Amino acid sequence: MDKFLTWIENATERSLTKRKAKRAYNKAKKRTFLSETLEWIDALVFGVFWVIIFNQFLFQLFLIPSPSMVDTLLIGDRVVVFKDQYGVEVYPAGPKLSEENRRVQRDDIITFYNPEYISKGPVFDILSQAIYMGTLSLVNIDKNEDGTPAERLYVKRAAGLSGDNIYFNNGNVYIKAAGTGEWVDENTFREENLLSSGPNRSVDQSLYPGLKAYARITAFNEEGISVSSELIDDFKKIQDSDYSYIFDYYEYSREYQRAKAAIAPDSLSLRSALAVYRTGIYVPEGYVLPLGDNRDNSQDGRYFGPVPETKINGRVVARFWPLGRIGVFSEG
Repeated sequence: MDKFLTWIENATERSLTKRKAKRAYNKAKKRTFLSETLEWIDALVFGVFWVIIFNQFLFQLFLIPSPSMVDTLLIGDRVVVFKDQYGVEVYPAGPKLSEENRRVQRDDIITFYNPEYISKGPVFDILSQAIYMGTLSLVNIDKNEDGTPAERLYVKRAAGLSGDNIYFNNGNVYIKAAGTGEWVDENTFREENLLSSGPNRSVDQSLYPGLKAYARITAFNEEGISVSSELIDDFKKIQDSDYSYIFDYYEYSREYQRAKAAIAPDSLSLRSALAVYRTGIYVPEGYVLPLGDNRDNSQDGRYFGPVPETKINGRVVARFWPLGRIGVFSEG
């Protein structure tokens, strides 16, 4: 890795020396509109090329597109991502130059490739990333069908490491760290391990009976089963609150699967789907479980599972925009 960075440094120095000599030669020549235009184009191409090189191998500027990391990162925040922390990629989403890199630490804020991203082909994927990096994250041509920017990269916090077991209940997280035999709630775990303040919660605990009632009512209606007055009363707790939509979709999904399994107890597929919610998530060797800080409104590892460390793109080290929120993020 050090040899590669030295090569980049030497190549940059050689390129700048050649350009300096070329500028001196052009200055001595008679200047024309065409020669000046070509010189400006050359300078622009040169600048964009080296911006892409630095973004690919050293650091990248990244725009936060969603509320999944609130309050740590807000929509529209711009951050700096160090690319050499976990291994430098030969090209976007490609193989890494070296496997001898720093392992992901608990609580690192990481960028990684969205496991659910639908590729538009290798040429488009590399081109769109080159444009995104070359414009310092200002232009993203990778769009969803509805015109919104496609999230090829996610930004989350490394909550679970290899060997950990992670369990979720009513929006709360319980961790059985590798090598230990007991479950610890996340807040206690973070305090004991001197980690940052932790996740932001949006849904009040008193609303979970209503959320679960809504899931069961949905399942019963799909099967044509009558709904009890008790369930309807619980559901009204959400209707009467300030919540016009459901935040914690994970808990909603678990209660929905539980109701479906109760309706059809002999269904192997339903029992299998429910088993994941009952046992929690185990993080295999070489994987990380990423979770959003905005725990009740985040598409994260609870839904797509642990991600390989080889798919981790870099570590968020600082926020540089907006100016009033400039800050540095410490290592986990």
